[in-house]
Formats: sequence, C-alpha cells, structure tokens
Amino acid sequence: MAPRTNDTESSAESAGTGSGSSAGSCGLVAQFPAPLKGGAEPEAETDVGSPEGASADERVAAVRRVAAAGRRWHLGRMTGLAALLAVALTGGSIAYGAIRDSGTTTVSAAPSAMSPAQLSSGNIDASILALQAHLKAQPRDFGSWASLGLAYVEQARTKGDPSRYPQAEKALKRSLGLKSGNEQAVTGQAALAAARHDFKDALKYADQVLKENPYSQNALSSRIDALVELGRYADASKAADTADSRRPGIPVFTRYAYVHELRGDVKTARRVLEQALGTASTPGDVSYVAFQLGQLAWNQGDYKTALTYYARALAADDNYLPALEGRARAEYASGDKAAGLRSMQQLVARYPLPQPLVELGEMYEDRGAEGDKAQARDQYALVDAWIALARANGVNADLDTALAAADHGDKAAALRAARAEWARRHTVHTADALAWALHVNGKDEEALPYARQATATGYRNASFIYHRGMIERATGHAKDAVNSLKAALKLNPGFSPPGAGEARKALEDLEAAK
Repeated sequence: MAPRTNDTESSAESAGTGSGSSAGSCGLVAQFPAPLKGGAEPEAETDVGSPEGASADERVAAVRRVAAAGRRWHLGRMTGLAALLAVALTGGSIAYGAIRDSGTTTVSAAPSAMSPAQLSSGNIDASILALQAHLKAQPRDFGSWASLGLAYVEQARTKGDPSRYPQAEKALKRSLGLKSGNEQAVTGQAALAAARHDFKDALKYADQVLKENPYSQNALSSRIDALVELGRYADASKAADTADSRRPGIPVFTRYAYVHELRGDVKTARRVLEQALGTASTPGDVSYVAFQLGQLAWNQGDYKTALTYYARALAADDNYLPALEGRARAEYASGDKAAGLRSMQQLVARYPLPQPLVELGEMYEDRGAEGDKAQARDQYALVDAWIALARANGVNADLDTALAAADHGDKAAALRAARAEWARRHTVHTADALAWALHVNGKDEEALPYARQATATGYRNASFIYHRGMIERATGHAKDAVNSLKAALKLNPGFSPPGAGEARKALEDLEAAK
C-alpha cells in the first residue's frame, strides 16, 4: 500500500496501516477490515462477558471533551487526560480483572476452538462474542486467547482506539502462560508490536515463528512489514521474494507490490495488485486490495482511477476506513471540494483519527469561510488528544507527532519527535518527517540531506518532492527547487490543499526572481 506515512494506519494502513502499516495489517489482521462493535476483554477465567462499548457518538464526544481540555491544560497533563479518554472510548468496559489460574486445570491440547481462519471468515463482532463465550467455558484454551488478542489488535486499528492494545497484550500473555511459545500467540505479539510501532520487536517475533514454521503466512507478512518500517528495503525485497515462493497469496502480494512501489516501480506494483484483486474472493480481501490500487492511483495523481477503486473497496465493505478517507481526499483534489469536505466530515464524525483530522483541518483552512479557522484548530487539537491516548496505551506516536505538529502545532515538539523517530529507524517516511521538521525550525542546511534521502529510492510521493523543493529553495538551490516543485505538482497536483498552494506560490516567486 502507499500511505502518506509509513505507519498508518494507523492508518491504516495501516489500516493501516499503520501505521499502520506499510502494506496494511499483517496476516490474520489484514483480513479484518471492518470496524468492530464492542468486545471488551474477559475480566477473569469465569467471567468473559462484558457490556457493549460506548457508542460512536459517545466516543467522539469524549475525544472532543478531552481535546477542549487539552487546549486549556498544560501539555504535560495530557497523559492524564488520555487515561480518561481511554475509559470514555470504551464506555467504561475496560475491566481487566485478575485472569487467575487455579492450577487445577490441564492446558487445552487443541490449538484453538476458534481458529484465526474461522475468525477471519465471518463477522468479527460475532466471532469475538463467540470467543468470549468459549473462554468462559474453557478458560485454558491457549489458542482462543491468542485469537482474541489478535482480534483486539485489529479492533484498535479499525476503530482508532489504542486502549485496546493493553487488552490484546493481556490476552496474548494469557495464551503464552498456558502454552509457552505457541505460534498463534507469538504471531499476535508480532502484530501488536507493529501496531505499537515497535518494529524491532515485530521482526524478532516474526523470526521466532519462522524458525519453527518457515511457511507461516502471518509471520512472513509481518517480517516484510517490519523490515520495510525499519528502512531495510533490500532485506524487505528479499523477504518478499521468499514469502512469494513459500506462501503466495493476497497478504504477500500486497506487500510485494509495496516494496516495488517504494523503489519507484509503479508498473510492477500495479500489475501485482491487479492480479491480487482478480483472485480476491472475500469482501475483506476485495476492499483491502482495491484500496491499495486506489492509493497507488492517488499517488500518481490519477484521481478518476483512484475514485473507481475506492468505490469498489466500499462496495465490498462500506465501513472500510482507508477507502472512506481516500475517497474524500480524491474528491477534494479532483475539484469536487464540497463533496470531499462533506465526506471527510462524515468520516471524522465517526472515527476521529490523526490523518483524517489533519486533512479535514486543512480543507477548512483552504475553504476559508467564516469560522473555518476555528474549525481547523479544533481538528488539530483532536490530533493532540489522540496522540496522548496512543502514548498512554504503549504506542510510539513520534511520527504522528512530527507530521501533525510541524505544520499545525508546536514546531519544537515536532523536531524532537522526528529526531527520536529517526534514531529508531531510517525509512523514507522518517527522513521526510525529519527534513520537514528541521525546515520549519529554520534548520534548512541540516534538512536538505534528509529531504534528498527521502526521495532517493525512487518512491513517487508528491509531498516528499514538495518538501525537498521548499528546502532546496531555502538553501539557495533555486534551479533544483523549480524542478522539484514542478515535479510534485505534475505528479499529484492536489496532494495537499495547503501544500499545493504553497508550491505554486513558491514557483511564481522563483520564476519572478530569475
């Protein structure tokens, strides 16, 4: 997939993914695209039932209350606010309990009464409820605890609710406590680590699974994702080839395509994704692959094709968040600004996630009607609230912080976050984030090498090229700046409402100065 950041999913997808992330969520998780409803963690061995979580309206209201408080309170108190938000997001249904073990029951001999394949083939809400009922009766079934942990990871991803991650961690630890090193739980640990942006651990867990089962599709996919997110692109390419030879299928195909896209090989990426879409049979797979194709088209500025693929993704799953976001962005960029703004408003009203919030804020700023500046500030404040919540639940949110704060927040905080992220991993996305954070802090000479590194692989991303052009202009490389800014606008003229406008203005100034 081709997200604006390498995690996203977070958002995305990442779905992803996020973070995602680079190619959507890993393995089993990639097959859970629809938002979940309810499903809190079992409180104890003998009590796996729990009340439904808060409604979507209640969750959004909670985020908005915390954001409003965040504007009044000092940033240092946002962690406490995030804890309150975590409770509000789940309607008070997070009650971990003791998950005690009396030591009198034999560990389940079967790997799971509810396998990952069963979970991914049906309605996830019903599957979670079934798992909870099963675990109430069979609390020592290590496989079902692992499946539940994976489901919580996906719930966090699709609903933008990081408070699910501690639940996932507890379920996975319970599984490992019942059977040390079991494949399902270690696979879940890889997915959880990736979701929290701890890609070194994600790689470690994936390798641990592959040592025992070299043909695990989930682990093969997780390994590619981790290598991509660590910036080890040559290793990721080899891992994709290995995965394709061992377990070809949609999870591997989409990652294979993304590795090629990162190298600028859009033709191969499109061909592989089209083949994957041709083999997709479940709604989840169709929506997932169609969205990837939409993103690929978006990155090339082909809005008509992007909208066609987003529509196909939503026809398969009308709640698929990445496609909803992609559609809104493409509508706006293609000239139907009213439709794009309305679509993004509807998305954010249901799922106040960082990237859509920033995009909606930028749409408000671009429209410039009465009250739009205040509306934009509200969206950026919500991003701060979400980031605080993510950090409170073990997610490394430095890249999210750097990207949002550089343009719409505390520039010094953006630079601190970007440097911290670069210290952990050297990807094109972290290079771009660090370059831009340095630029907005007036450190252009230091920024230029990072901006060039962000575009060195051939990855065709108009935002990256625009950032490079603005930094080249600031460092006196006028000719290079003209070429970069023209290239960004040619590739994707609507890549960002404020960014595209700034690029055009900078070009006019550069041409006038000749």
